[in-house]
Amino acid sequence: MNSTVKAERLARTTPGTAPVQEKKFFERTKIFIVKYRFYHLLVLPGIIWYFIFHYLPMIGLVIAFRDYNGMGGFLGMFRAPWVGFQFFGYLFRSHYFWRLLRNTLIISGLKLLFFFPAPIVLALLLNEIRQNTFKKIVQTISYLPHFLSWVVVSGLVMMMLETAGPVNAMLGWGGVEPISFLSSTKYFRAVLVVSTIWKSVGWGSIIYLAAITNVPMEQYEAAFLEGASRFQRIWYVTLPSIRFVIFIFLILQVGRIIEEDFEQIFNLYNAAVYEVADVFETYVYRRGILQADFSYATAVGLFKSFTSLVLVLAANKSAKMLGQEGLW
Repeated sequence: MNSTVKAERLARTTPGTAPVQEKKFFERTKIFIVKYRFYHLLVLPGIIWYFIFHYLPMIGLVIAFRDYNGMGGFLGMFRAPWVGFQFFGYLFRSHYFWRLLRNTLIISGLKLLFFFPAPIVLALLLNEIRQNTFKKIVQTISYLPHFLSWVVVSGLVMMMLETAGPVNAMLGWGGVEPISFLSSTKYFRAVLVVSTIWKSVGWGSIIYLAAITNVPMEQYEAAFLEGASRFQRIWYVTLPSIRFVIFIFLILQVGRIIEEDFEQIFNLYNAAVYEVADVFETYVYRRGILQADFSYATAVGLFKSFTSLVLVLAANKSAKMLGQEGLW
């Protein structure tokens, strides 16, 4: 085995082998493109869309380092005065910074704590249901909210939680005074977490259900013969078999800690709960769109994106240190 590895290393370092390897690489690439050309055409619209709406706008990041006032159009971004990291300094010195950072970390942390395991639990419960009709009904009901926009979901949440709504009516039966959930700094974050779980738990369970179906039945049969209970089969067979998928989604979720759902918060929050609900994305909207402070808003958004990148890299590295496979 060692001699084979040494031979491969020697071949890579031997003069004259690099052009041959490059030629083989291009030949393999050409064959791959020609062989799967129809599949490439199938994904091409998605690639074009992603490039136009996710990569081309990155050119505008230059205004985070320039004093751009919106005049001059596209070329005006490059003609505006260069100010370097001035707007980042404004952000870090602003009294809003720590409020934004605190709210973002708390809301994302609560969602990571309560929402992340929810699809896993639902998938495990659905996998244990043997009545297919009932199982399909539960799946359909849990999936439906995902296809509703946050505008619709927010309207339903506000209708349910208003002082004269059904939730307060049920609380009134127990002698509890009506609560203004959406105007209370005490309850607003809980509303965000619960509404997120209700909207996305069904859709999130699909991947875990697919992973569970790949678990060999022989493992369950062996555990059953050993006298393992249903809970023990879940704990010692199912969960270890899908831990790779769990870690991948955990890494992705950690990367979104600094990036909250703008649509959800924007449609539910109000000035009364800014202290506990204002996050980076809502702040960027107010400064960049409502106040037309383009350079400062871009600097805030760039800081948020850079922090997300660092978190993803850290989570991926941590997963590998724990002996798990990462994203790369």
